[in-house]
Amino acid sequence: MNYKIPLFDLNFDEQEEKAVLEVLRSKWISTGPKTAEFEKKFADMLSVNHAVALANCTVALHLALKLIGIKAGDEVICPSLTFVATVNAIRYMDAIPVFADVKSYEDLTIDPIDIESKINSNTKAIIVMHHGGFSCDMDAIMAIAKKNNLKVIEDACHAPLSEYKGKKLGTIGDISCFSFFSNKNISTGEGGMLATNNKEYYDRTKLLRSHGMTSMSYERAKGHSTEYDVVEFGYNYRMDDIRSAIGVVQLEKIQNDLNKRAEIRRAYLDELKDIKGIIIPFKDITDFSSNYIFPIVLENSTYVKRNEIRSKLAEVGIQTSVHYPAVHRFSTYKDFYSELNKTDYLADNSITLPMYSKLTIEEIKYIAQELAKLLL
Repeated sequence: MNYKIPLFDLNFDEQEEKAVLEVLRSKWISTGPKTAEFEKKFADMLSVNHAVALANCTVALHLALKLIGIKAGDEVICPSLTFVATVNAIRYMDAIPVFADVKSYEDLTIDPIDIESKINSNTKAIIVMHHGGFSCDMDAIMAIAKKNNLKVIEDACHAPLSEYKGKKLGTIGDISCFSFFSNKNISTGEGGMLATNNKEYYDRTKLLRSHGMTSMSYERAKGHSTEYDVVEFGYNYRMDDIRSAIGVVQLEKIQNDLNKRAEIRRAYLDELKDIKGIIIPFKDITDFSSNYIFPIVLENSTYVKRNEIRSKLAEVGIQTSVHYPAVHRFSTYKDFYSELNKTDYLADNSITLPMYSKLTIEEIKYIAQELAKLLL
């Protein structure tokens, strides 16, 4: 279907095309100097010591769990209201995902109170996901982690440059993971980044992303190294220079893009404020956000009603989505099922409205008007 207003639109232009062409003409298209440049610029953007570009955010999460020593049978507390990759990474380690509920319909992030209630002697880590670019309650979560000697991994795939009390998300936990999938704030098609201030984690990530080899092809091709050893059982989790070149351009655009998204969010809040029957999560948050998505929650609703509203919005040219189906209800996770009442309601009754920097005020007004008609 061709939508009048799509859910998302790439922030691409001739700059990305030029960057890709330059890499193609350089004759070095796999991991090399552009990847190193992308990593340096990303680390500087976050003000962290280290960043490692990877094939995607899923493998970043996998490596993060490996770095902190997660073993088979260990328990990792995580949200269910997230993309399934957050949880799949736990299963890659043969560890046990322990699902925690969200705080409320107004705050879709993992609930510290529920986290604490699920800690036992087998618990080794917490994965938080900053939903839509809005921070989890990191003060409470880090205090719980310190009290119980747990590691914290930030799934920051929604949150480049988002902040929590003046700190950038992805700089608070032990390790953070970012996504550059095509619909993310920073888009490279596929791709991810692992960020940390821990040099040991950084050095090991570089080994693990490239088969455990002590030197990479680019170093050998340039004569910096002629031999290598394989010192650990690793993976092929590298990011190539074509995608990295796109990433460098995207980093140059990101602040302006996020500033525009902030304006769009304010317009949405103004246009939706008088519509009865909806909750706007994170409405009163003042910390800077990436505004990756714009979710609303239907009040006193059902799964059927939510889907009918989405269908009717589609009929008038407005594309919507759902973030997210609850992971704990997927068939493959039936053995790890938990009662998560708030997450269940949100999975059945939330709608993600269009959000991207090219969205116009007129389009936002149109979305609000069509939504209001359906909620009368």
